[in-house]
Amino acid sequence: MKSKFTYILSLVLLLLSTACEKYLDIVPKGEEIIENADQFYNMVSFPNRAYPINNFQYLVDDQYLKESNVIGLPATNINVLNFTFNESINRPNIMTSSSLYNQAYKYILRWNTIISLVDDSKGEVSVKQLAKAEARVLRAFDHFVILNTFAKHYDPAKASTQGGICIMDEYNLEAKPVKSTVAEVYAFIEKDLDESIPFLQTNPENPYHPSLAYAYALKAKVHLFKKEFEKAKAAAKASLALKSDIYDLVAYTAAGGPAKVNVPVTSNPEILNLVYMTGYNELNFGYSYIISPELRTLFGANDARFNLFFNTTNATWLDMAAGTAWWNIKYTAFFYPTVGMKTTEVQLMLAECEARGGNLTEAIRLMNEIRVKRITNTAEATLAVPATIKETMDLLIQERRKELLFGFNRFWDLRRFNTEPDYAKTIVRVFPLVNKTVPQVTYTLKPDSKLYTIPFAQDVLKLNPGLTLNTDEAMPW
Repeated sequence: MKSKFTYILSLVLLLLSTACEKYLDIVPKGEEIIENADQFYNMVSFPNRAYPINNFQYLVDDQYLKESNVIGLPATNINVLNFTFNESINRPNIMTSSSLYNQAYKYILRWNTIISLVDDSKGEVSVKQLAKAEARVLRAFDHFVILNTFAKHYDPAKASTQGGICIMDEYNLEAKPVKSTVAEVYAFIEKDLDESIPFLQTNPENPYHPSLAYAYALKAKVHLFKKEFEKAKAAAKASLALKSDIYDLVAYTAAGGPAKVNVPVTSNPEILNLVYMTGYNELNFGYSYIISPELRTLFGANDARFNLFFNTTNATWLDMAAGTAWWNIKYTAFFYPTVGMKTTEVQLMLAECEARGGNLTEAIRLMNEIRVKRITNTAEATLAVPATIKETMDLLIQERRKELLFGFNRFWDLRRFNTEPDYAKTIVRVFPLVNKTVPQVTYTLKPDSKLYTIPFAQDVLKLNPGLTLNTDEAMPW
């Protein structure tokens, strides 16, 4: 009889769970004997991890919908509800499931399998340490994603009492998870990162294994979200010291852009962790990624980030007269990171820390390093140093909107900046812009709107009756 440390596992385990108690009913499908450290290490590399953004895609000022995809559709359609900032609907009544929530917890199951079992496998101690460290970084990321979508943004005065999410920290079929506070989840994430960093590699064998630069980048983001700016600054610097590539879109424009030079996923040097919104064919369906008239205007006439990748002239996919634009580049022609982190995000985080600390010259220098590789007009590319922190931060927020398209970033940025009076924004959407057969309405999304916290869906609430909502909405039964 094999020892209890010979594990019959399956990579199809990831099909099992949604979250908390939901993922505890494990029924392996197909068998693979996992009994040595190298196999556990190989399990860390899991291509095609996807983090759908459909729960909040239109709760931002950067994305837009064609008018025919709103007019005449019921308010209970989640895209219509979010696009019109409708707070009258009790969202738990219509959210039967959340693919983002469910998939992130499935991934956590995989990481917990590695973390809990690798030490008792055969093989080198160093390989076990590396496998466990990498899995912890990925577990930290997944908890961070869930927390910053399904709980309120971190508030140091309230975090110890604010409802968070379930922490899943071990491979235990008998676990009875309970919801932790926001503070407890952040402490867990920080512990995973801090305990992993000493064992990580600078250059892992493939981009699905987290690097040391990525771990520091995620650490910087965690501290930034907690407004611990000095810690965020130190972590961002540590990440950039290891990897700071900025792909030169100005030179790429001169070379003919994606029509002449393909930049597939393996060729984009900015990528720090390779994950997707939808899968390998990231952004392949451009009509699903339409930017708002406001964001289109922010780019200006000489920004390669717009001129290379967006199109304004397909009447099937957008309302051309509305002033919107759609992503028009196949993932095989240019791979653009969305939900994953990249080097320019780290540089912008560092710039934000410098700006908040009053070092405006350095903040602008860091932004200009990115802009000179994005703006084809040399004079326009270099920003002058403003007189105040507020003016510098306003420029930085605009730069983040243009550099960190789609994915989580604008939604999370609105949540965190809305906690600060200087940067809080009431989004105003006048709609429709083109159709004259229905009345034009002004919709507003206030900084303190409950819509910024996504409720737990019905499938999870049914399977974990002790899980309470983090919004003031009613349970669906």
